[in-house]
Amino acid sequence: MRILFIGDIVGKPGVEIACQAIPGYRRDESIDLVIVNGENAESGSGITPGIHKRLIRAGVDCITLGDHIYRKKDIIPTLENQSNIVKPANFPADAPGKTWTVVKSETGRKVAVFSAMGRVYMRPVDCPFTAVDRVLEEIPDDVVIRFCDFHAEATSDKQLMGRHLDGRVTAVCGTHTHVPTADEQVLPGGTAYITDVGMTGPHESILGRKIEKVLTATTTFRPLPFDVAKNDVQISGVVIEVEPKTGKATKISRIKINERQAEMLELEED
Repeated sequence: MRILFIGDIVGKPGVEIACQAIPGYRRDESIDLVIVNGENAESGSGITPGIHKRLIRAGVDCITLGDHIYRKKDIIPTLENQSNIVKPANFPADAPGKTWTVVKSETGRKVAVFSAMGRVYMRPVDCPFTAVDRVLEEIPDDVVIRFCDFHAEATSDKQLMGRHLDGRVTAVCGTHTHVPTADEQVLPGGTAYITDVGMTGPHESILGRKIEKVLTATTTFRPLPFDVAKNDVQISGVVIEVEPKTGKATKISRIKINERQAEMLELEED
């Protein structure tokens, strides 16, 4: 079984390239399930019902989120009523959204998906380690394929979560920093791990935002809007190979898809 996870989709450029490339990539690479982090999909902060629907139509099976989850308040009914989108598991119980969900692959295999948010340099939230333990107790025993998106700033936080969940989940993939790391590995217990899968959006940027705006605001303290950039749009993600009977990962590989490659995938799909 092969799972594709795409990191932080940023703004319209990120949504466009994801929707363009996913159908063809699923076909060419025999992908069974697609998960994306969509918390920056609407103008770089938040997600809307329209983007949720568009990603699902493009072949995304589940959407994870992070600290910008509620920036667009019209997403709340979607979070409450749809089973293919989750909030961080260590958010308050009354916060809108599901802490975990189970989706099915193209071959009908059940996959549990959940996320958690780190606490170092992030907004105050409950302990992510306690939260993921609680989630694992709630997931039915027959769902052996389990995916965790750990949305955190500190690399040490992410490494700790990988070790905390090693052997208990299929994969722990980090998001939030928008910069891909080169430490993809299968941990001793059979859990695929990477500290950060990177960003899907304009890479000629500062984390997806226009360079000149961020640079000017940083050096002058002028309150400027951090507009989403437009150039060098790429998909960053990982493909995880899974032994479906045990839920153990056998391989994790980083992927990059640029605009030209996305165009070719779209043409092949047509």
